[in-house]
Amino acid sequence: MTAAAVLSLGALAACGSNSDDGGSGGKGKTIALLLPETKTTRYEAFDKPLFEKKMKELCSDCKLNYLNADQDASKQQQQAESAITNGASVLVLDPVDGKAAAGVAKSAKSSKVPVLAYDRFVEGADYYLSFDNETVGMKQGEALVKATGDKGEILMLNGAPTDPNAAQFKKGAHGVLDKSNLKIAAEYDNPDWTPENAQKFTSSQLNKIDPADVAGVYAANDGQAGGVYAALRAAGVKKMPPITGQDAELAAIQRIVSGQQYMTIYKPIKIQADKAAETAVAIVNGDDVTGTTDFQGVKSFIFDPVVVTKDNVKDTVVADGFYKADQICTADYADACKDAGVS
Repeated sequence: MTAAAVLSLGALAACGSNSDDGGSGGKGKTIALLLPETKTTRYEAFDKPLFEKKMKELCSDCKLNYLNADQDASKQQQQAESAITNGASVLVLDPVDGKAAAGVAKSAKSSKVPVLAYDRFVEGADYYLSFDNETVGMKQGEALVKATGDKGEILMLNGAPTDPNAAQFKKGAHGVLDKSNLKIAAEYDNPDWTPENAQKFTSSQLNKIDPADVAGVYAANDGQAGGVYAALRAAGVKKMPPITGQDAELAAIQRIVSGQQYMTIYKPIKIQADKAAETAVAIVNGDDVTGTTDFQGVKSFIFDPVVVTKDNVKDTVVADGFYKADQICTADYADACKDAGVS
């Protein structure tokens, strides 16, 4: 796996206020971490704690101002302004709305506060750290073509139109699917990525399409894959068609080992979070940031995504310590784990 990229986040308490360990600390050693939402489990479970751990390891006197926007772009803009006012010396920003966040970058620049665009691109940012998002979509599309035998009708569920990554996932997937023999029976851009919306959309399509005729489902992330699975199960489907995903959520890995989901995209969050923390700390300390590449005129670190199927769960998410085997192989999944060679 080649590496070159970046950051993470997590979810904040319900109101999205400052974390206990650095909210409105003094200027000069405060790093503001602004995450977009709490519906995706990776942010609270992995990104934020990994980022914070690495930051403290590298800079014991650095303070973290952690803010979550709960999928509200206006709220995130207010949080960013507050963080700057309260003395943040760098913003690590995973935007709710990539285009709207350009205003945050402009405001930060006027206050001489560097911005690290985390996971999602922000025009005007000083640095950008992410995985190769178009490749994510390509790998998802390729997996679906392989799993379906390149024939039949599929449903396609993309991410939020306001999320710049979602457009890249979609572009990569269409680059593969449009050249295949698969027919996209219906396509949906989920406005907030929620499993609930994915389930509703899928259920509505199953009122028009015989569930037995669904050869596969492109779901841009694992949350949506879960909603798709719930809709198919409610429609009486026992043998699931191939369903894609992304983020390697625990529930998705369990679905994969049990044959309820075909694949997910694993993005080694520790590599990303560590690099984001290293970059932020270097900026705080006035050190040079080296090893970047160029992405749309912004200094960037870009990582490679990894496809996870039933065949390589043990060699990827388990081998990396992302999950322990016993976290995956609970009582309901013990036999499936044994068959998959995970336990």
